[in-house]
Amino acid sequence: MQYLKQFKIKFSDFVGQENARLALLLNLIEPACGGVLLAGKKGTGKSTLLKAFKEIVKALNMPFIELPMNSTEEAVLGGIDIEETIKTGERRFQKGLLSKADGGFLIIEDINLFPHDLLSIVFEVQSRGENIVEREGITLRESANFQILATMNPEEADFSSHFLDRFGMCVIMDNIIDKEKRKEIIRLNFSRELQIAEDISLIEKIIKSKEFIKKIKVTDEITEFISEVVLKEAVLSHRADIFLLYASKAYAAYFGDNFVKKEHVITVAPLVLNHRKKLLHQQPEYEPEHQFDNSQSSERNDEEQKNKNQTPSQIDEDHEHGKSQNTPSSEKEDVFPVGESYKIRKFFFRKDRTLRQSTGRRTKTKTKGRAGRYVRSLLHKRNDIAIDATVRAAAAFQKIRGMKDLLIIKEEDLRYKEKEKRMSHTVVFVVDGSGSMGVEQRMIQTKGAILSLLMDCYQKRDKVSMILFRKDRAETILPPTSSHELALKRLREIPTGGKTPLSAGLMEAYRLIRRMAIKEPESRFLILLITDGKANVSLTGKTVFDELRSICFMLSNLTSVDFIVIDTEKKNKFMKIDFAVKIAEWLQAKYFLIEELKSESLLGIVKTFKI
Repeated sequence: MQYLKQFKIKFSDFVGQENARLALLLNLIEPACGGVLLAGKKGTGKSTLLKAFKEIVKALNMPFIELPMNSTEEAVLGGIDIEETIKTGERRFQKGLLSKADGGFLIIEDINLFPHDLLSIVFEVQSRGENIVEREGITLRESANFQILATMNPEEADFSSHFLDRFGMCVIMDNIIDKEKRKEIIRLNFSRELQIAEDISLIEKIIKSKEFIKKIKVTDEITEFISEVVLKEAVLSHRADIFLLYASKAYAAYFGDNFVKKEHVITVAPLVLNHRKKLLHQQPEYEPEHQFDNSQSSERNDEEQKNKNQTPSQIDEDHEHGKSQNTPSSEKEDVFPVGESYKIRKFFFRKDRTLRQSTGRRTKTKTKGRAGRYVRSLLHKRNDIAIDATVRAAAAFQKIRGMKDLLIIKEEDLRYKEKEKRMSHTVVFVVDGSGSMGVEQRMIQTKGAILSLLMDCYQKRDKVSMILFRKDRAETILPPTSSHELALKRLREIPTGGKTPLSAGLMEAYRLIRRMAIKEPESRFLILLITDGKANVSLTGKTVFDELRSICFMLSNLTSVDFIVIDTEKKNKFMKIDFAVKIAEWLQAKYFLIEELKSESLLGIVKTFKI
């Protein structure tokens, strides 16, 4: 673990961050509290606080194991002890970091920068409480009951909500702006007169609390109150109830109370619940930039009145036969401004088995060359020999082979490195520019969503392309390019008006990907279909319904292509089609409403909730 300085600040001397210190102490008293995530900007003292806490943990003879960011799976889970295996001629196991942390704490600095597959292993072992290793002829089970103490800067990278929910507590550490407290921090950094007696007293209190917690009783009234508190905050995870119960017990034990009280629950509830709250995003309201004439307004009102008199089954029938619904006059054309951008939620795509020479930041892929992260060893021949795995495979046979000074390695011992790194995608935006997208100025919000997606593509180093379908045709208004500035220019120029030739848009995307796949066979593609689903133009004379189903089947059979359907239809209206849902099913695509694109990241929670 890296610290700002090598000075020793005692836990009792740490200035401010009372909630962070309380969360750590509660987890020390009751291991079932579920660990702590310390989130905050750089310079807020996250690492320094953990360093001071380490002295408390060591005094209690508990493990305090640090997990480096470059750890391999073998280092985490354990593997062959090469030196002992060579000496004895028998496979000997060496403990991994998770087994060493049994009964104590596992420290993960900058957890949001760690690979997801490594974190999955850590959390799986933690939830099981047992480390199971099966490799190279060894099957071993070891106890691995530990708590995770982690730090992260939300501005550096997102953190999966799945992993976030695994933490019992989360504390937002803000910068200290109080002048007197900042002066105290300066004094402590240069002072040698640290209050050691205070830490000794704290340790004695923790030891008493750990014993006293066994006597604490929880009444039915308190369990019911805990459930009410969790539900009131609209938290759906059952972990919240469980962690809040244990945290309340630990808090009661710390103050020597025989029963858990409502005051205890209320005090610790923010530590357990704030990072689990759902953020309710409000859509920005936009002032219209275009003044529509009265004739167009009356025409739109007549159309809406007609729709109100129809049943949902009649609407579906009309769409199946290519009739338009809620579509303004095809003669009217508008160019709406780009709406407000925002942080896009993280999208996850499957990993394939293709070997690539890759660059980018979106999806992990196996690499052909020597670049990339070494993830595991293989028997299949690759460019790099995995020295560690090869030596482990040969170690058990050295006595039989008559080793004297040098290892005797045979061809069957050779193991090869499998490496992976991230790659970029070619993202094809298939945008609905029909007249129905202009109703209630939905195109403003849609352009804001596309801008946000373009920003995400820029960060992931993706190429982007843009297809617009409207009136009776579709056209590629932006060929695949790395110029996101050009993409933004094309986005601003997108007009709205006319019918909805959705089939033409998807066919244009199909042809584009077929051409690109020939030029760049190692590429991965992502089609982002942004539409309200109100298709009403057929290319072949078939019904729109049948035609779209056939085209979607063709697209879904393309290799190395992922699909996302973003539905812009207003779902709070009585008349809704939900045709985009069917298209997503046919494409085997991820489906999102346009309102669901916003990221509910911890950074957003930091700005909304203060502990």
